[in-house]
Amino acid sequence: MSYIVKEVYYTLQGEGARSGRAAVFCRFAGCNLWSGREEDRAQAACDFCDTDFVGTDGPGGGRFATAAELAAAIAGCWPLATDAASAEAVPYVVFTGGEPLLQLDAALLEACRAQGFETAAETNGTIPPPPGIDWLTVSPKPRSELVVRRGNELKLVYPHAVTPESVADLEFETFYLQPMDGPDLAQNVRRAVEYCRRHPRWRLSLQTHKIAGIP
Repeated sequence: MSYIVKEVYYTLQGEGARSGRAAVFCRFAGCNLWSGREEDRAQAACDFCDTDFVGTDGPGGGRFATAAELAAAIAGCWPLATDAASAEAVPYVVFTGGEPLLQLDAALLEACRAQGFETAAETNGTIPPPPGIDWLTVSPKPRSELVVRRGNELKLVYPHAVTPESVADLEFETFYLQPMDGPDLAQNVRRAVEYCRRHPRWRLSLQTHKIAGIP
């Protein structure tokens, strides 16, 4: 299987339970809930997406013929250790999109594991994941069938049509509300904070990469 990748780059995880952790992000091109083109946004199941996942023109992007080739590109983004403490850090890759489970497969996970990486995936939950993902984050979207009902982290953009109450019975280790970005962000943060106060099972997730200006 070949892989179509928008970008591969080194940064810090900005959201959720692993916010602040150094990671290589591998963003696959394509999504099953929106074409990524503005003219189709009004008809998309996920019409609030703020991510460019069209094409292969991002840093490190391209078409990779094999899992080993893409895993090598991911490993090439991880910095060489300059001290003993850094050498002990486990390399970490986050597969995202678009929708990564359209392309992420067992072969790529194994190739990344061979490079020493811990793996994570951020999915809309409409496609069953391959076995072997170390950390699975599901972010349910409206007008779509949720088939992934267990994992490590459930992250819900708030507020929108998928309510916290509608996913409260799912089997996840942690539950996060992430205020919807846009012109009403300040109000959405206040609403998410209040919901988490009243329902302490839920935790607040902020997009810290945007706050800190981290690409």
